[in-house]
Amino acid sequence: MSSFQNLKSGKLFLQSSLRDWLISIVICAMLVYGLSGIIYFTLELANPTGEYIGITVMICISNLVNAACVLVICSLFGLVAQRFQSAWVQHLILSLIFLVVVGFLNFLMWRGFMINYFDRSKIALYRNSGNNTSALYLLCPIVVGNLFFYFQQRARTYTRKITEQEYQLLHLEQLKTRAELEALQAKINPHFLYNALNSIASLVHDEPDRAERMVVLLSKLFRYTTGLKNRYFNSIVDELEMVQTYLDVEQVRFGDRLSYRIDLMNPALKDVQIPQFLLQPLVENAIKHGISKAAGPGAILLRITEEDGWLSCRIHDNGPAFPEELVAGYGLQSIQDKLKLLYGNDARLLVENKPFKEVVVQIKKERLTTPPDVIQPALSTETRPIER
Repeated sequence: MSSFQNLKSGKLFLQSSLRDWLISIVICAMLVYGLSGIIYFTLELANPTGEYIGITVMICISNLVNAACVLVICSLFGLVAQRFQSAWVQHLILSLIFLVVVGFLNFLMWRGFMINYFDRSKIALYRNSGNNTSALYLLCPIVVGNLFFYFQQRARTYTRKITEQEYQLLHLEQLKTRAELEALQAKINPHFLYNALNSIASLVHDEPDRAERMVVLLSKLFRYTTGLKNRYFNSIVDELEMVQTYLDVEQVRFGDRLSYRIDLMNPALKDVQIPQFLLQPLVENAIKHGISKAAGPGAILLRITEEDGWLSCRIHDNGPAFPEELVAGYGLQSIQDKLKLLYGNDARLLVENKPFKEVVVQIKKERLTTPPDVIQPALSTETRPIER
């Protein structure tokens, strides 16, 4: 079966190639012959030597009119050609249109020219001479028009296929980007859930009120994380509410060892859209690598400001400073990859020890005015390390 299909496809390819070669040869011959005619008539117009200069001018005008008719008729017929399934039927109908339209226009032009420039005796003598072959000239626009229409349809077919392929590639690229973003979408760390459940278990008997509060906060937190399926952006105020719930859970677990403050310096920023789960992993990182390792009480400050056209989210903790050679863990690396995927070079992740220990996320404000309807890949695919 495979050999038969290969043979059949090879036969179709040869037939198509042979047809295209024949058409190409005809076109080349017409071009050479036509250019020769153009040179001849141009020389005649430039250096008129005979008494039939008027006819030469009329021939040139007639050819220009025929060329315009070919372009207009092919363009208009191309709009309705798909109603006729067979290509031969299309070319037959097109030829009849050329025969009627071009023939009528040439009849009017030549009749008016002959009446004005020749006396009736010469016209009658010309018609009775048996050499009246002017009807053959109608074949020129018919042949050229059919060839033009053939290649016009081929070009439209290729353009349509290319457009469809580009659309499919764009769709696949968007799906790929969505898949990458979902892979980077931060979820609640299982270790956090494990620690929270252990804390609840230890509080159930001794401090049931705190255990109850922790269960309610956990429920609220997981309702938030599971209720935003297939969403990639959220308002700053909603993201801060989720971070606050997360910190409340941790505060129940750590007790007096943890305090926090969340500052949204400009209330007008509350409806600005940012990537979902952009802040929570950074706050979790601050607790895991900062507060949990601090000897005394720990404090976290989350501050969101607008600085020189950039939205800045700063997460500060009073834990140990970042090491000089910082190796980005999954949390920091996933945030950086997410920013690069969504915003390219219009976003950055900074890790600083001076003047304060903090992680800074900055995104150009102009990219955050409205949430994009479709996730599109960043123009730049270059990756760069975390800036310090």
